[in-house]
Amino acid sequence: MSIPAQASGEPDAEPDGPEGRLRRFATIWSRAIFPSTATSMTRPEFEQHLLPLARELNGILHAHPFEAAPAQRVGAALVEAHCTDPDALSSSLGVVDSYLVLYCGGNGPRELSTEDSRARCARMQHAMAGGFTQALRERTLSEQEAIARSALAARSHAEQVLHATEARFRAVFKDAAIGIGIADLDGNVLEVNDTLTRMFGGLDHHVRGHKLNEWVHPEDSPQVWKYYNELVRGEREHYRVEKPYYRNDGTVLWTNLTVSLLRDAEGRPEYQLALLEDTTERRLLNLRLRYEATHDALTGLPNRTLFFERLEKAVSARNGTRFGLCYLDLDGFKAINDSLGHAAGDRLLVEVADRLQSCATAPGEMVARLGGDEFVALTTGPDTEDEVDELACRILGVLATPIRLDGRELTVRGSIGIVEGPSGERSAAEVLRSADITMYRAKSAGGNRFELADAEADARAITRHGLTTALPAALDRGEFFIEYQPLVHLGDGSVHGAEALVRWCHPQHGVLGPDRFIPLAEHTGLIVPLGRWVLEESVRQANFWQERHSDGGPLRINVNLSPTQLHHPRLVAETVDVLERSGLEPGALCLEVTESALIGADDDLLKPLRQLAEMGVDIALDDFGTGYSNLANLRRLPVSVLKLDRSFTQGMQQHPADPVDLKIVEGIVSLAHSLELAVTVEGVETGAQAQQLRELGCDTAQGWYYARPGAPDRIHSLLLADAV
Repeated sequence: MSIPAQASGEPDAEPDGPEGRLRRFATIWSRAIFPSTATSMTRPEFEQHLLPLARELNGILHAHPFEAAPAQRVGAALVEAHCTDPDALSSSLGVVDSYLVLYCGGNGPRELSTEDSRARCARMQHAMAGGFTQALRERTLSEQEAIARSALAARSHAEQVLHATEARFRAVFKDAAIGIGIADLDGNVLEVNDTLTRMFGGLDHHVRGHKLNEWVHPEDSPQVWKYYNELVRGEREHYRVEKPYYRNDGTVLWTNLTVSLLRDAEGRPEYQLALLEDTTERRLLNLRLRYEATHDALTGLPNRTLFFERLEKAVSARNGTRFGLCYLDLDGFKAINDSLGHAAGDRLLVEVADRLQSCATAPGEMVARLGGDEFVALTTGPDTEDEVDELACRILGVLATPIRLDGRELTVRGSIGIVEGPSGERSAAEVLRSADITMYRAKSAGGNRFELADAEADARAITRHGLTTALPAALDRGEFFIEYQPLVHLGDGSVHGAEALVRWCHPQHGVLGPDRFIPLAEHTGLIVPLGRWVLEESVRQANFWQERHSDGGPLRINVNLSPTQLHHPRLVAETVDVLERSGLEPGALCLEVTESALIGADDDLLKPLRQLAEMGVDIALDDFGTGYSNLANLRRLPVSVLKLDRSFTQGMQQHPADPVDLKIVEGIVSLAHSLELAVTVEGVETGAQAQQLRELGCDTAQGWYYARPGAPDRIHSLLLADAV
């Protein structure tokens, strides 16, 4: 039967719109549970009653952040609507499992992946069952109390009006939907109703005539028999517990048990009244939902939730035990997913999971899947120092055997980070973070290996992460500043220009050099706005020097360009904009590019550099001689300056200079000058070194012999003192 659409002016009322799909879901739901619902409503009326609950489930499914707990309200609402039959809950969970994602998966503000939708749906079923169970239990307990009071009143009144009261008591006792039993204070069962008899297997003699203390079960909580003894002594009026019983056939009956004390007219304890609600099916459902919530749906391994529970227990133990954790990430798994598809990737993960399980079979060992291609293996005991290494070797060993997949043989490799130590010293979160960091260290070392956790390496990785996350805010807060190192003309010793060197004044770590944060900025992409800021500040400072120092002050400012900036599409436009706004001539700007960034550069990469060079901006090839580039490439690069790497001139710091270094530098200078390129040498630290470079014909130099990087007002303060 189709559901009429809403008013035509509302797009969501279309049959294929979100509201239409939601109504179809409500229709399926009502048809599934209406036959088992005790209600005076017609089925269409009942369907309209379920529609708001369907909307609430849809909202929970697409909530961000996701929380399954609100689904408890839906389960409780079913009980309020008199859907108290166990089949109503089972049918409702089946409808949610089969149709909620199908009809409502696309109704949210953003598309959910199938895996995420199914995981959310499973957790919602668990919460919904919990809400149903809690509401039904509260309702049942309320009825139980009413029955208990009725039974007590009936027994008391029976002494006065025996026949009328006996009839009423028997009606309540016999026809109750829950099990009722009466026992004396010695524990002898005197009376039971038909419901209780059926709960214990259907034979009256299996219940009547037995003593209550015969029904001990290994899973009884310690308080059960303590409460029982207090009640028969008259020290307690009633108690409620969850208690299991063995049936005659050996199966287990789980109940919510309420026991009340019945007193005689003088107030003396006389009988016990027991009310039992059968919760066996509900408990099995909860166990199934618990399993689904704590195990990976694809591989069947424990998931992150269950593993973290076990890890917390292992690392918090105070009994002198140790633990060992292997954190595994498959190498190159993304390439398999991209080339063979996610279905093949899933089959590969299932095979990997089976192999990992075969590695961790000893007591105290477990394997879990954290998600994606990340797995963990945990071992506990007194000798985990050796055991965890052996476990890691077994894991790498079983992964080495190729896996056949769709007619292909795939060799799986993995990187493992190991954390081992005594329990009670670190939290589970700290251990897992250390294992994760160590795993990436193994992956950086080439993969297919394991590494042991190192506190200093962890600290460095955590510091790097902290710096990475702090970079964007640092730029906004103005924590960066620039120091300038003079470029000295070797011919007359005059200051020819300056190189701009960015620094970070970190609130906790103090002043950081570019080697600490430039690679992080490159990795995160922040190098583009940071580089633009450095260019703006440096050009502004150079223009200030030009205006204030007409007596031959710095005529050029050198600014470093990173590889990421070279690929930025607005490099030329932003550089032109900075020069025009500052009023600095293009010839006063030199952009330094490392030789390694231009190795194998194609015309597309060189085009913006050529455009800048044609405008008059100098391009310097920085760290020349370290990139193993073909010298013939110099003819096609739009550079006007070679910055010779300091490794070629370190041999000149002492007298006599290394003759090999002299020949190399002499050859480079000769080649550069023949190509009409100027030569700048960095890392000059002694006067002897400066003299040798002057004699070899180098044009400009910078280094601690002349000045360390400093404030812009110290640009003319040359030390001319050996720094080594």
